[in-house]
Amino acid sequence: MATNLAARAGKHADRSISRGSTTIAAFSTIVEWYDFTLYLYFATVLARVFFGPAEQSLLVALAGFAVAYLMRPLGAVVFGHIGDRSGRRRMMLLSVAVMTAAMLAIALLPTRAAAGPIAGVLLLLLRCVMGFAVGGEYTGVVAYLMEGAPHGRRGLITSFAAASSEVGALLAVAISALTVSLTTDTELESWGWRIPFLFGGALAGSVWVARSTMEESPDFERQQGAGTIPDSPLRHALRHHRVGIMRGFAISALGSITYYVGITYVPAFLTTVGKLTERDALWLSTIAAVAVILITPVTGLLSDRIGRKPVLLLLAGASALLPITLFSLIARGSYAEALLGAVVLACVAGGVSAVGAIATAEQLKGEARLTGLALGATFATALFGGLTPYLAQLLIGRTGAPAIPGIMIAVVALAVLPVLLSMRETRPSDDDQV
Repeated sequence: MATNLAARAGKHADRSISRGSTTIAAFSTIVEWYDFTLYLYFATVLARVFFGPAEQSLLVALAGFAVAYLMRPLGAVVFGHIGDRSGRRRMMLLSVAVMTAAMLAIALLPTRAAAGPIAGVLLLLLRCVMGFAVGGEYTGVVAYLMEGAPHGRRGLITSFAAASSEVGALLAVAISALTVSLTTDTELESWGWRIPFLFGGALAGSVWVARSTMEESPDFERQQGAGTIPDSPLRHALRHHRVGIMRGFAISALGSITYYVGITYVPAFLTTVGKLTERDALWLSTIAAVAVILITPVTGLLSDRIGRKPVLLLLAGASALLPITLFSLIARGSYAEALLGAVVLACVAGGVSAVGAIATAEQLKGEARLTGLALGATFATALFGGLTPYLAQLLIGRTGAPAIPGIMIAVVALAVLPVLLSMRETRPSDDDQV
């Protein structure tokens, strides 16, 4: 019996997932990042629609983004438990179903003009539901792609999850910019703001249909065959993955602050501190998103060639040295200078996301991997992704210093560098197993 279990486990460990399942998993993160970052790209509009024209409305809207992000770790632990106990495929189907329902509900919400302050409360509650669902999305997809990829292509294939996330962010900012461009201010605040959310609900529903055809992860099938699925993934992760969880937290802290301050916060930064209109800021961010999509797979491939550690160290150094100057340039320079600054920031953030995805997953073994990622990567994302746009906006308002977001990125990069220097290389050799 033990011999049969070992044979089944070895068979599944050697198998890669099909190209169809790889494609669906990689590109399904489009909907996660579209749905969640749409709120941040559309923050100035939603602030007026749901929280009124007061000066503090944008800060309240960004605080709502931060609160919703705090739901991500809880969602990641819950969905991670499902993925570690019942399979990656089942977890990904459930999380996107919750996202679909929440997105459509937001699109149908009454505005402050129609319902009063309760409209803003309902928006924030639905954002919390969205944050809970998103908690199980990205880490589940990253683990699924890593577990089903050929060993020598893990970095490249897993980076597709980060690249398609940028496609989702690109869709979010492009549709936001298009909606703002094609509607008057009155139309936008009356009904135009609903269009991007209705599109997102339809997109999420289509992803659920596509995911229903996916195979199960070969590593989860290995665990089933070997009988090693943990009864309590949380207890298993805390007992066996403590070091990996801490390293994953550090890597994700850098990835989160570079992404959420260096990319998605930029439109709000430009309209608050810079010289650009809402429309111009969104189009500038669209161009920056295209740059990220191009740089992400290149970085993933590079990590397969020379290793995760040297690429992460290079990007951490860039994160420590460049952002302060770049944010000052974006705020005070011409449109061309602002565009250059935004594109460079976006490329650094995209590179960290690409190599960070595979590096964090490789810190953990298959058993309870999703729960370990929830405790490390997702908690870091909640703290350094959800809270930092709000904190940046608050500090800029109090100090008037446009370099504040760059200083925040640099401080985190410097704090993470010692962890990266002490980290072992996780790029597998040809005969390694998951």
